[in-house]
Amino acid sequence: MSAGGRLRPLQEIMDIRHYTLALKVDIPGQSIAGYAEITLDLSRQTDTLLLDLWHVYNVQKIRVDKAEAMFSKKGDSLLIVNKNAYAPGRHIIRVDYNGKPPVAVKPPWKGGFTWTKDKAGNPWVVINCQTEGAKLYFPCKDHPSDEPNEGVDLYITIPQGLTVAGPGLLKNVKKLSGNQATWHWKTNYTISNYCVVFNIGKYKVYSRPYTSVDGHTVPAEFYVLEQDTAHARHLLDLKLRDTRILEKYFGEYPWIKEKIGIAEVPNPGMEHQTMITYGDNFKYDQYPGFEYSANLFHEYAHEWWANKVTNKDWAHMWIQEGIATYAEALFFRETRGEAGYDSVMLSQRVGIRNKVPVVQGDALGMAAAYNSDIYYKGSFLMHTLRHVIGDTLFFPTLKKFITDVKYPYNHFFTTADIQAFFCRESGVDLNPIFNFYLRTTKTMDFELLKAAPGTYYVFIRNSPMKLPVDILTDKGMIHTTVSADQMEPLEITSKTQPVIDPNGYYFKKVIMQ
Repeated sequence: MSAGGRLRPLQEIMDIRHYTLALKVDIPGQSIAGYAEITLDLSRQTDTLLLDLWHVYNVQKIRVDKAEAMFSKKGDSLLIVNKNAYAPGRHIIRVDYNGKPPVAVKPPWKGGFTWTKDKAGNPWVVINCQTEGAKLYFPCKDHPSDEPNEGVDLYITIPQGLTVAGPGLLKNVKKLSGNQATWHWKTNYTISNYCVVFNIGKYKVYSRPYTSVDGHTVPAEFYVLEQDTAHARHLLDLKLRDTRILEKYFGEYPWIKEKIGIAEVPNPGMEHQTMITYGDNFKYDQYPGFEYSANLFHEYAHEWWANKVTNKDWAHMWIQEGIATYAEALFFRETRGEAGYDSVMLSQRVGIRNKVPVVQGDALGMAAAYNSDIYYKGSFLMHTLRHVIGDTLFFPTLKKFITDVKYPYNHFFTTADIQAFFCRESGVDLNPIFNFYLRTTKTMDFELLKAAPGTYYVFIRNSPMKLPVDILTDKGMIHTTVSADQMEPLEITSKTQPVIDPNGYYFKKVIMQ
């Protein structure tokens, strides 16, 4: 399974407004049963409604606007047919279903349900479905370009004594007969399908208030296993420190009306909106004066880049992954200065594989778009832009892009949107750089020729546009420019071999002659 891809015509006319999921989780049987209610608006008349749902589920009944409907399954598609046609406007579909969800193979990258136990033998259930899409466990329009504008309600029934950690706000817990309880979680924000998930465990909740950069108070809540409560307060300390850094560069925490949430899970973390997950066993990287978790920080950065600024198409996934990865360098800029920032960018540059373009087209599924360069090369693009337009333009532009997107965040973005915004705000035509980094596998190729002792020539073979370049010589730094149409080489006089772009601002190769 792979989420996204080309949006099918029958789903182009559907605007999802709200999801309600009411599911009983049978932990010993590793199955779910209940219903999903999908509220949507149709832009035109149609005789068929199309939803996505993994084909192995048993669909018992479908109602549309409370009337039982005819349906058929074709692969992972549910086709709901009305020979008299569905009129434009609002409709409510209820799908009653049950079955065994797929078991996660390598969560969160190869998703599904994880059915495991904590050290005390208590059940521990976790869901990941970014790659496969939410159709993995509930019927939906499984495409990144449409989120439920009016939010989601989750009613999850589990054995009493366990806890459900979910998105948004916990409205109530209703005890039922048979030692069962239903947990009602509700979010009023738009939310990506793959973030409409929940985790079940023997959790305790540690909470403290946080005052945002704009003066709003929001609870920070950590759903931690009872066996790990000794770690809870320190993790919240790190979380709120990270919040202050992220707010500096990207503006106020986006989900201020709900919570800053974290849930402990048995696998690497994930950016589930208002309830990111964490699974690094409380092992932190040690630095003079502070500790750091790359996993915790990166997934948290996605609350801004992924959950607030959302890709219209997985082909542009670099926007969320690349900028969240760049945020890691900004963390070290705050904690260790420019040298800390530079060390992170150097390590990310080494990670670029450059086998295929970062943006390979449009209408791609998750599986086709996903590779490590959406992280590292996407981040390196931000690093290059910072150098080209300077800090006084770069940082305000990056922050303005995300802070201009207001609640309820009903916008979706492509690479073209980011390009146009940076060009407009900087007053510079940066399209060649965006295209060079994202749509090709080219590098800036320099040749350094030693013509005589103390005399060197620098040739540029591949530059996307006129760009500032630093060259380190025995006399210090030379600041010059190179361009794609440059015919004459640069002559450098230096007793030592010149170093081109010593701070590593560009994705380049230097060839010695």
